[in-house]
Amino acid sequence: MAQQHLEGKVAIVTGGAGGIGTQICTEFARQGAKVIVADTGADVEGRMGVDATRVNAVVDSIRAAGGEAIASIGDIADMDYAESVIRLALDRYGKLDILVCAHGILRERMIFNMTEDEWDGVVRTHLKGCFAPTKFASIYWRQVKQGGRLIYFTSSAGIRGGAGQPNYSAAHSGKIGLMLSCAQALGRYGVTANCISPGASTRMTDRGRGVDQSGAAPSLSAAGTAMDPANIVPPIVYLASDRGASTTGKVVGVTGNKLTMWRQSQWEASIYYEEPFWDIDRLFEEMPATLQAIGVAPPPQQFP
Repeated sequence: MAQQHLEGKVAIVTGGAGGIGTQICTEFARQGAKVIVADTGADVEGRMGVDATRVNAVVDSIRAAGGEAIASIGDIADMDYAESVIRLALDRYGKLDILVCAHGILRERMIFNMTEDEWDGVVRTHLKGCFAPTKFASIYWRQVKQGGRLIYFTSSAGIRGGAGQPNYSAAHSGKIGLMLSCAQALGRYGVTANCISPGASTRMTDRGRGVDQSGAAPSLSAAGTAMDPANIVPPIVYLASDRGASTTGKVVGVTGNKLTMWRQSQWEASIYYEEPFWDIDRLFEEMPATLQAIGVAPPPQQFP
């Protein structure tokens, strides 16, 4: 029998009934973890309310395969519910080792067309939905000082931006900032914090602009291909394991059989003025030949 890298661990996976979330829950259980599958069961836009059907189906599948899992249905961005999920792990299993926040919704719109509801809903679900369970998990980890694993999901939209996804981009970029803060604050208690930036075919990517919406959803034929959501899981297992203790504060890109370690924003070049304060006219002379020349500040575009 293959080694179980998460044997004896207790894990909470939010968004555990989604395309990637289901694969995480299934593999975590296969690797020996006791899994709490937390989800609302809502649609990709988060507008269907709460539906336990898909969540319970994931739990039933894990149990049928000999694993251990329980369901928790609710809104992870609600503080009371988030606290109850952490309490469920402690009451049922006596500890919490791993928190994976794989939940999310998508409400796409160009910035000039986006409504307040579309902005608030996505930012709340993604960003507050990571803060809320992390707050209560961190209280426990700080008390016991026995380590923990915190894993968020971000996106290339959060790293580089997405033109039709200002809410989604902002929330995912915010997750990276939250992860970096937690890596610094919780490291003294043995807790690691990292982000996964996945590339896989799911219900969410089925909505992409390049997808023929009149044809079959690509996610239905992704199994066994490079875009299979199961391909995202192996590095998550590693980060969640004891062996992953030395990796923290990182953004790990996972697409097919390729893993990428992203480098955070850093100074690319600097210029200095001889006086304490920049002279504006002098700055207008220096910028085009220095920082702007290497692409830090692109030249202005002309519009008709």
